[in-house]
Amino acid sequence: MPKIRPYRDADRDALYDICVKTADAGADATGIFTDDRLWGDVFAVPYAVHQPGLAWVVESDDGRTIGYIVATDDTDAFEQWFREEWWPAKVGVYPLSGAAEPTRQDGIIGYASRRAPGNEKHAAEYPAHLHIDLLPETQGLGLGRQLIETLFAELRRRGVPGLHLGMNPSNTGAGAFYERMGMHLLESNADTTMYGVRF
Repeated sequence: MPKIRPYRDADRDALYDICVKTADAGADATGIFTDDRLWGDVFAVPYAVHQPGLAWVVESDDGRTIGYIVATDDTDAFEQWFREEWWPAKVGVYPLSGAAEPTRQDGIIGYASRRAPGNEKHAAEYPAHLHIDLLPETQGLGLGRQLIETLFAELRRRGVPGLHLGMNPSNTGAGAFYERMGMHLLESNADTTMYGVRF
């Protein structure tokens, strides 16, 4: 049976790999961008780098890292760090296409470049946020629930009052899972469905 353990620096490449293999509304996004690592540099790895104490992985019986949860307990502080320290070192690696019609990759680069404290209106009431991804081989084993419960226990220990997350509206299975975990719908938009939970 796979086990959950704290994130280690040696897991970083696996975070990139898992992120891209689940990035297309839960499906494999390999090859959508010119560099697959863009997904991880926006949605996974910076969290583990900035707050490794809020990152856990799923390790398979044969020692592979096959899932993760990463989070921040202070969204605005994280976004400040992302904007000032993380993204400036990455943005040159991922140039815009220059196409008349922006590509999907251009959209993600633009999103990363616009990230800043104060952008997420739910952060005041729900200051933490998370990203969770599991390879298909892990699903249905209760590991997603264990990862969420592990994170929630640590956030409660830290006195964090609430957590929010955003997801692709087409990923209906994830939405149902979050509701089973006690999360409720927050004000959302056409591009992102938002959930929140108070502790």
